[in-house]
Amino acid sequence: MTDIVDAGVAAGTEGKLIRALDWKGAFWVAAGVPPLVLFSIGGIAGTTGKLAFVVWIISMIMGFLQSFTYAEIAGMFGNKSGGASVYGATAWLRYSKFIAPLSVWCNWFAWSPVLSLGCAIAAGYILNAFFPIPAADSQAVLAWISAHAASITADSPRVAEYIAAHAGTSPEDAVKALVSADGVAALTPTIRTWSLVSFSIPFLATANINATFFIGGILMLIIFAIQHRGISETASVQKWLAIIVLVPLLIIGLYPIISGQIVGANVTGLVPPTAAYAGTDGTWSNGGWTLFLGGLYIAAWSTYGFETAVCYTRELKNPKTDTFKAIFYSGLACCLFFFLVPFAFQGVLGHEGMLAPGIVDGTGVAEALGGLIGAGRIVTQLLVVLMIMALFLAIMTAMAGSSRTLYQGSKDGWLPKYLDHVNENGAPTRAMWTDFAFNLFLLAIASDAGGYFFVLAVSNVGYIIFNFLNLNSGWIHRMDSGHVERPWKAPTWLIGVNTVLAFVNALFLGAGAKVWGYANALWVGFIFAALILPVFAYRHYVRDGGKFPAGAMEDLGLVGQDLGVKKAGILPYLALAGGLAIVLIANWIFQLPA
Repeated sequence: MTDIVDAGVAAGTEGKLIRALDWKGAFWVAAGVPPLVLFSIGGIAGTTGKLAFVVWIISMIMGFLQSFTYAEIAGMFGNKSGGASVYGATAWLRYSKFIAPLSVWCNWFAWSPVLSLGCAIAAGYILNAFFPIPAADSQAVLAWISAHAASITADSPRVAEYIAAHAGTSPEDAVKALVSADGVAALTPTIRTWSLVSFSIPFLATANINATFFIGGILMLIIFAIQHRGISETASVQKWLAIIVLVPLLIIGLYPIISGQIVGANVTGLVPPTAAYAGTDGTWSNGGWTLFLGGLYIAAWSTYGFETAVCYTRELKNPKTDTFKAIFYSGLACCLFFFLVPFAFQGVLGHEGMLAPGIVDGTGVAEALGGLIGAGRIVTQLLVVLMIMALFLAIMTAMAGSSRTLYQGSKDGWLPKYLDHVNENGAPTRAMWTDFAFNLFLLAIASDAGGYFFVLAVSNVGYIIFNFLNLNSGWIHRMDSGHVERPWKAPTWLIGVNTVLAFVNALFLGAGAKVWGYANALWVGFIFAALILPVFAYRHYVRDGGKFPAGAMEDLGLVGQDLGVKKAGILPYLALAGGLAIVLIANWIFQLPA
């Protein structure tokens, strides 16, 4: 326990993380989760239509309930960092050495892409601010159209192609549309279309090394520099960022409700759309249910994310009392934002308004926020700055949590040994550099117009796998490690409810992964999840000679390499088989609308 007493000793000397946080510090580090609602608010509105705000509420309630299982198991491991995936992984060790690293790996590759996705959106805001694409009705475009009105004639092959693609359009209207599009293209700054290289990655997506990629990479380096100074400095920066971002976001969420701007027709008649991104109401058919479950699938990536508040147990001054407080109050804050913001957006904008390209890709959310409060040009520009800060907040939360997951996974013998390193400020820098390199690759994909939701859909496969394993670890720990002290213990009935929710999430995974434009997202996610198996096999059997590092399991009261008695018997194996069966059956039954 000398590492607790000597909390002020430089981590570079002791090779350990520093106990520098109270629960409020962990809360502020996790405060980047509420802005995640802005990452996919347009996408969920597009796929679920009028049901979007209901999807967010259901998902947030599930996330809040599930957090109580995470709070209990986190309290069992006061000497570990890395979050719920690490604490839950230990429950599976007795039953399979390979399941534990799978949980840690899946949690990491689910959280880590927040860096690339957030930086891609932030880069879009910066490009919009300095190199805007002109609107079709702007004075400059109208002047260009006037000067080039004769550039396209009614008998042009382009007009015929346009009419073929837009049945019922007259030649005159086709000419106007084409000339307008040419005007926008002619006046669009070159940097918006410039690309150093673009290439297809077989079976994945298209990568694009463009302006978004380079700006996003610079933003990631800035965030890396902040976190290089340790968790205490990170929490301090996060605190002020959170106050600056979340207070206005809360006001914007409340104002339309208080001022009576909510249009009843926008939040009633709750049915799924006829198809993804269709502006018309559909029915509760198989296709409609598939879209609804797809919305719940992708919402989980955001609403469950506040479990990152327990990533810092090893860095809490008093983990016995602070662990539960950190995740509980983080969950309450998320409930407030995930309930309010989607409802306010949809209530004012309506289904069709939520389908605007800038909301779907995230780069026009600031303007939409301004519209909710009737803001003028100056306030809207301030909201753009606010959005960039919100993205920074989310990205810093993701890097802090995901790097500690890599670090602890290495300490416990599941991930490569080189990740087991911290600098003199107690920051896991090698894990952070790994995060950075991985996200440069993802940023190249997310920088392409179609790659954003591919990264999101595939990474969420890992998140649901982690979620399933961890919710089941709650009852496994109860059976196998009932002797271990729990500073906070969840009601038994709630552990049972959360076990049921694990299988509900498996349903979301099987039905919903295909909804996001990539029919193979589920299978790509499974393949990526499986990549950890040879990595772990090398670390454990070749590097460590089949033994876990000393102290890896001491929190469970296990000595040496004795993994203890399997008191749960075959139940964990039945849970795995049942979860996989639900995923496969749901993937077969639920199909997108024709």
